[in-house]
Amino acid sequence: MSHTRISTIPVLQPRPREGHKGTFGKVLIVAGSVGMSGAAILAGLAALRGGAGLVQLAVPFPIQPIVAAAQPCYMVVPLPADEAGRLADAALEIVLELAGRADAVVVGPGLGQNNSVAALVRACLNRLSLPLVVDADALNVLGVHPNELAARQAPFVLTPHPGEFARLIDSTPSLIGPHREELAQAFVQRHGGVLVLKGAGTVVCDTSRLYVNTTGNPGMATGGTGDVLAGLLGAFLAAGWNAFEAAVLGVHVHGLAGDLARDAVGETALIATDLLQMLPQALLACSASASGP
Repeated sequence: MSHTRISTIPVLQPRPREGHKGTFGKVLIVAGSVGMSGAAILAGLAALRGGAGLVQLAVPFPIQPIVAAAQPCYMVVPLPADEAGRLADAALEIVLELAGRADAVVVGPGLGQNNSVAALVRACLNRLSLPLVVDADALNVLGVHPNELAARQAPFVLTPHPGEFARLIDSTPSLIGPHREELAQAFVQRHGGVLVLKGAGTVVCDTSRLYVNTTGNPGMATGGTGDVLAGLLGAFLAAGWNAFEAAVLGVHVHGLAGDLARDAVGETALIATDLLQMLPQALLACSASASGP
């Protein structure tokens, strides 16, 4: 298994002066359920901070007012929901229609699990021909049968933490740590796409390249930081980065924002919204202007 090890971080270039909202990408984020509205909010805010021209959140209708009130800069579409406040069957075709006007889709943060969510995730994988981020509860849909991934032709990024990855490969989290790189490489060789195996030294790999992230700290081991990463990845994909470069840049910037937040508040007090506050500085550090003329 001969993956080329990558250490270079993609550089953010200046925006063209004639650019407009459409130039910088439209992100659709399918997220949230009753009790998990924060996941949708964090992902949406991260996509905005990541530079997306337009961000649209599609959420179950009971949480639409909560998500909309959190931020006026994204749009929020209410979707049909079941009695528990999770997506219902009728949400599927609406999501596919919304995706037809997007440049990238993020699916999974805070969705919960039911048969309707499972059908929607599989429809996104099988019927959408635009870049896709598969995160959180969307990963749980794949369970130990991720074989349908190999049939997908369009770019996709999976973002499992060790527990979710263990389910994908029918293993246990304790067996992942010592063999993170090898297991990640074997997974993408079989299933394709780009894998972001989160944790200390997040591993990013496609079928030929491997990157191990050096930013980030233990303070980021708190609820919501993964939602921030998912939204950030969606913004980079919508802007036109290829999936591997979007993932490398995303995990680097995400970890750097975490390091800046740690320096400001310490590891113990760090929460996911601290990352959002530090994303502008982290993005500036990765811009062409930061490296001089």
